[in-house]
Amino acid sequence: MALKVLILGSGSALPTISTNQTSQVIECGNQLYLVDCGEGTQIQLRKNKVKIQNINHIFISHLHGDHFFGLVGLLSTMHLLGRKNELNIYAPKGLDEIVKIQFRNAGSYLSFEMHFHTIEQSGEILLEDSKLTVKSLPLKHRIPCYGFLFEEKEGLRKIKISALAEYKIPTYARKSITEGKDFERPEGEVIPNRLLTNDPPKPTKYAFCSDTAYYEKLIPLLKDVDLLYHEATFIESERKRAIKTFHPTAADAANIAKKSEVKKLLLGHFSNRYKHKDGFLQEARPIFKETDVAVEGKEYLV
Repeated sequence: MALKVLILGSGSALPTISTNQTSQVIECGNQLYLVDCGEGTQIQLRKNKVKIQNINHIFISHLHGDHFFGLVGLLSTMHLLGRKNELNIYAPKGLDEIVKIQFRNAGSYLSFEMHFHTIEQSGEILLEDSKLTVKSLPLKHRIPCYGFLFEEKEGLRKIKISALAEYKIPTYARKSITEGKDFERPEGEVIPNRLLTNDPPKPTKYAFCSDTAYYEKLIPLLKDVDLLYHEATFIESERKRAIKTFHPTAADAANIAKKSEVKKLLLGHFSNRYKHKDGFLQEARPIFKETDVAVEGKEYLV
């Protein structure tokens, strides 16, 4: 099993006819996790045939509008579709107040419970379930802002077909063997697990780093990440503006990827001043070869 990342929006600040604001869906097994919710996210979810009601966890990086203005509309749609399952929302302080006051002043009451979890520092374990762990990452922006590290848990071991017959493994023992335990035969002989199973696939890691200036504190935390999404609002010709607004250039993102020794870099959060993305790749790939630009509607296997 591997993580999958579906890009819903890759633009920054202003939405345009051809680009959407930041949002993406992470899939692990049969679980869906929404990361950021810029304006128009629910339209993108529908266009990409994502089952909205299967989203039980939403992560918001920070409280600039292009990262959460789509949230109230999405919550309203979930209600109108009859949602009953509770929804967990992880964000810096203040989002719960913003959301609740809109529904309260509209006299609206949702059909499901929302649980807001305030992100207070980097390195927090925000969510841990049977499939993965999600941690907060430190980012350097004008307001409190966090990235997210999705780490798959190691899966069950795979029983060798040959071992089933050779050791006459009964059905009742197979679950414990996949969990790594040895097999004890009725006569008392213990068969080591390594003779019975193959290693599971290596767990994968995905890191989402939205709005941030160039920030070397990220480097040790991104070590050996399989896929890094790192914002790259500008190219080098706009470096002064990048510094002023606490955003990186494509070269900055590539240097973070190189120093972190990630396997692949995905650039996003592009300023709408750039009609074409070739300049981002021309700048980043000489520094870090395994770089691509995020394409809206495309799913990436981590």
